[in-house]
Amino acid sequence: MLASTPLRLLIVDDHEVVRLGLRSLLDGEADFEVVGEAGSAAEALDQVHALRPDVVIMDIRLPDRSGIEACRLIRQHHPRTQVVILTSYLSRDLVDQAMRAGAAGYVLKNVKTEELVETIRATRSGRAALNPDAARQMLARFSPQGMEEDPAFRKLSPRELQVMALVTRGLSNREIGRILHLSEGTVRNYVSSIMEKMGFRNRIEIATYAVEHRIFESTPNLGED
Repeated sequence: MLASTPLRLLIVDDHEVVRLGLRSLLDGEADFEVVGEAGSAAEALDQVHALRPDVVIMDIRLPDRSGIEACRLIRQHHPRTQVVILTSYLSRDLVDQAMRAGAAGYVLKNVKTEELVETIRATRSGRAALNPDAARQMLARFSPQGMEEDPAFRKLSPRELQVMALVTRGLSNREIGRILHLSEGTVRNYVSSIMEKMGFRNRIEIATYAVEHRIFESTPNLGED
């Protein structure tokens, strides 16, 4: 069921044609309302201050400064406004920088319409949403070296650490399964195993522990258990 109050959206891209296309696409959703557009980071910051949108759809490459830097400033000054990065560029560094800047999502411009719409909707519940390729890029930067010696995580297998990292990003079991090529039931079993081994009661405790112990500086690469 759709929420009764539409999500107020701000579209940020330096190409007018892209902005017009996104406005046409997103305004067609009953639970969305596009309240503004911006063609630069400076304009985006002004628009966020004036309009207080719920979600900013942000390109990375802007004429005055990086969309990731703009995301960081938006999240710093307007923490209730979520930012979804929509870009043509995919690299491990960019995904990591966007997540550290507080982005709620990272989606490629070749995304299917329904996936973009669901990514934006996911911000309402506080869930992060990564394009599967983007999530794999994020995980690929981590190294397994030393993890077996880290007292914070040594009870967990490499696959459990990957699941923990994605749980910390707010992803659902289904989304984690898509990224790791696992069934939803298998992911659920990994989550249960993490909670049993570590004494956690829920996913919030998993995420809190992982962040406190800096999992994103040491999670292992994708691979087998």
